[in-house]
Amino acid sequence: MITVKCFARYRALLGFADLGLPAAPTLGDLLADPRFAALPKDALLAVNQSFADRSTPLADGDEVALMPPVSGG
Repeated sequence: MITVKCFARYRALLGFADLGLPAAPTLGDLLADPRFAALPKDALLAVNQSFADRSTPLADGDEVALMPPVSGG
């Protein structure tokens, strides 16, 4: 099982804060699930609290975080 956590505006956009999903081979495969169709392409992605890209392999028990890009001045 993979735990997916959504932060900030992605909670409202995707309709959940935490979601458990069956393990997928890569982060990109997991994000191909229709529940993530509204996720913007510029989303920050993390696996087990380290930034990741869609080619990152996943294993049972991993935690995926979806965060909006950050800006500031």
